[in-house]
Amino acid sequence: MKKKLIYELKSLYRDSLRVYAYEFGEGEESVCIVGALRGNEVQQMYICSLLIERLKIYEQNNCITKNKKIVIIPCVNTYSMNQGKRFWPQDDTDINRMFPGYYAGETTQRIAESIFDAVKNFPYGIQFTSFYIPGQFSTHIRMMKTGLEDIENSKLFGLPYIVVRAPRPYDTTTLNYNWQIWNCKAYSLYTKACDFIDKPSAQEACRSVLRFMYEKKITSLPVPGGFHSEIIEEDRMISVKSKTTGFMERLVAVNEEVYKGEILARIYDPYEHTVIEELCAPYNGTVFFVHAKDIVYAHTSVVKLKINKI
Repeated sequence: MKKKLIYELKSLYRDSLRVYAYEFGEGEESVCIVGALRGNEVQQMYICSLLIERLKIYEQNNCITKNKKIVIIPCVNTYSMNQGKRFWPQDDTDINRMFPGYYAGETTQRIAESIFDAVKNFPYGIQFTSFYIPGQFSTHIRMMKTGLEDIENSKLFGLPYIVVRAPRPYDTTTLNYNWQIWNCKAYSLYTKACDFIDKPSAQEACRSVLRFMYEKKITSLPVPGGFHSEIIEEDRMISVKSKTTGFMERLVAVNEEVYKGEILARIYDPYEHTVIEELCAPYNGTVFFVHAKDIVYAHTSVVKLKINKI
């Protein structure tokens, strides 16, 4: 294993921002794995640490294929992580909305440019990332339809679901999108948690990446288990949204089967603790996402359902 400094941003009043990459094996660039681009992506950095731990053992036991190199960048945004902020502390910008970056631009553009320069030439790119709404997901691979998406290879992770969606205008500045534009087969991997560690889903994500690398002959140690992945078009999922604001009581969990008319959540008046809204399942389905905060605002996606039968 080699630990390399790939970017450093010096500061007048605090320690420098340093971004490290961990390299395993030698030879051609095979797969790059990126963890926390945002300051609250604790789970994402934790999964990278699990992979680094496992790949050290792989390397010691000659389980990395000859002439294959694996690179892991566990955390980019340590400044925000140290301050408990999701975005860049000085101007609240999102590094994952700055790719491919610009060397003479704003701070986060310069960070993105340096990171992208280090990762853009890999044939496979995996990003552990998080959703803009705080909540819990069923562990899955998410891909954008750029015309360069690689659905068949995404099945090799062995995760239950692969979600495919059309890119929106703001997606063109994400790492995943720009990886694809540079002919990298890119995969965004979502797990159950973001700003806390959920060990079962973290282990599932770690195993899925090791399984993918084995199936692509980057490593030589088989990883048992896995699912026959179901491909889901995002617009085929149903968002159950709140109409009011208040305290939320969640009545279902991720991956739970629900039936039409079943109560998914209740919203209470924040002053009087009376039920002001009940959110019910419009169809039979599987809970794919659940909002995580105890206070919910009006017109917020509280639950996303994968429709099983209409």
